[in-house]
Amino acid sequence: MDDLRIPIGFFFSLLGVILLGVAFFDPGAHAPMASSNVNLYTGLAMLAFGGVMLALAKRAK
Repeated sequence: MDDLRIPIGFFFSLLGVILLGVAFFDPGAHAPMASSNVNLYTGLAMLAFGGVMLALAKRAK
């Protein structure tokens, strides 16, 4: 059976890159009740999680 961490890692990495792109190219787009850039922090967290999943999948091989 294939390792499920590979598609999970790619999915979260892709979403993280998209959110980071939105955070950098449209910094005014943020949640109505938040003063911070939620897209930036969420994108960083998703990119880190995707990287961890890909690293764990590579280590298991």
